[in-house]
Amino acid sequence: MLQSLINSIFKKERQEEIKRAKHESKEIVLRATEEALKIKQEAEKEARKIMSDSLEIEKRLSRKEQTIEEREKAVQSKEQSLRDKEQSAERRRKEFEEAKEKIIVKLEKIAQMTKDEARKLLLSAWEDKLKGEIAKKIRESQEEVEKKSSEKAKEILIDSMRYGATDYVSEYTLAVIQLPSDDYKGRIIGKDGRNIRAFELATGVDVDLEEEGVIRISSFDAVRREIARVSMEKLIKDGRIQPQRIEEIVHKVRKEVDETIFKAGEDLVHRVGVFNLPNELVRLLGHFKFRYSYGQNMILHTLEETRIGVALAHELKADVNTVKIGCLLHDIGKVVTDKEGSHVDLGVELLKKHGFSKKVVDCVAAHHEDIPFPSVEAVIVYIADAVSGGRPGARHEDFQEYLKRIKTIEETATKQKGVREAYALQAGRELRVIVRPDEISDDEATILASKLKEELETKFDVFPGQIKITVLREYRAEATAKYN
Repeated sequence: MLQSLINSIFKKERQEEIKRAKHESKEIVLRATEEALKIKQEAEKEARKIMSDSLEIEKRLSRKEQTIEEREKAVQSKEQSLRDKEQSAERRRKEFEEAKEKIIVKLEKIAQMTKDEARKLLLSAWEDKLKGEIAKKIRESQEEVEKKSSEKAKEILIDSMRYGATDYVSEYTLAVIQLPSDDYKGRIIGKDGRNIRAFELATGVDVDLEEEGVIRISSFDAVRREIARVSMEKLIKDGRIQPQRIEEIVHKVRKEVDETIFKAGEDLVHRVGVFNLPNELVRLLGHFKFRYSYGQNMILHTLEETRIGVALAHELKADVNTVKIGCLLHDIGKVVTDKEGSHVDLGVELLKKHGFSKKVVDCVAAHHEDIPFPSVEAVIVYIADAVSGGRPGARHEDFQEYLKRIKTIEETATKQKGVREAYALQAGRELRVIVRPDEISDDEATILASKLKEELETKFDVFPGQIKITVLREYRAEATAKYN
């Protein structure tokens, strides 16, 4: 019975568990069904969305394809239009060429000349018409170049002159010595004038004792005047004034002045920066200390000219060393006293003797335009010499003698038959003669130059260097155009 009751209880529990399990399974199935339905609905929704997007993309692609097709058709239409226009233009061009050829043929028949002949005629006419314009442009360009070059040359010269300016020292022919008292005059004169005669004989100067308190020593030779001045001062200081003592003092002073001259030459070459010159040339350059050219001291002139020449050489990129030596030695022939000839020829001969280069010798040979300028350096030496000697106040001379010489040179030429005008230039170093072309031929002009040379040589014993004679014969044809 108990067993039956136990079995009954177990059976009832199993039935309840089965019932509970069935209920849970139903709930699980129901939830699964709901979840599946929900997933299906979402999938359908997503599928619809994808389908809609696909349809939209297809529509867009369709529209783009349609636009591309339309554009291709438009491009093809434009290409066809261009081809039509090109064909039309080509037809018109051919028509124009044919018409042009027909017109040219007609013109050739009317003008009785070919196309090439007509072209040449037309070009020739235009060339004649433009000649005046071309010449005007060329003249304007030349004037502009000349103006600029002239201004630049002036700038270079002014700058060079600024570096070369030196003090001016006037030339004197008298040396004045102050006497301690008038008693010395008697001692200087000596018994029967023997002392003064001995002094003048030994020194080669004139002694003037007429003015009270002073002695005037006169001589055109600056070296003699300097020897006499120093000797007289030493004699006055020594007090023993007699012929023998005078000769001793003068001999001693002459050696001292010779040393002074050599030192002056050394100082000059060192100041211009030239070294290792032969002693003979240094001594000759030292004589410049007592030498004047038209009142201008030659040491100062040489120093000034060399500075100007070096400055010009630097500006013009020339050979500075050649210009420097050429400027230093250009007037050295003026102090060569043992030979005859112009100072240019004497200077050239001296430089050749000492083996100077041809360029330096040419600078000396051309510094008065005696020969055509062989180099830029020669031109620079000539310009530097002209600037130094030609500046205001640099030189002076006897004005009346100068006018007399110039007038004589010009009158010698104007007296000749067929001469219209004559001008003496370069302080009488050049004579330019202008002749009448209807009276003097080219051959006669050459003969006239030779004739003037011979006459001038007979009129002047000494030339200012050399006189260059230039005969000018020119024929001109003139016409004047009037504007209405």
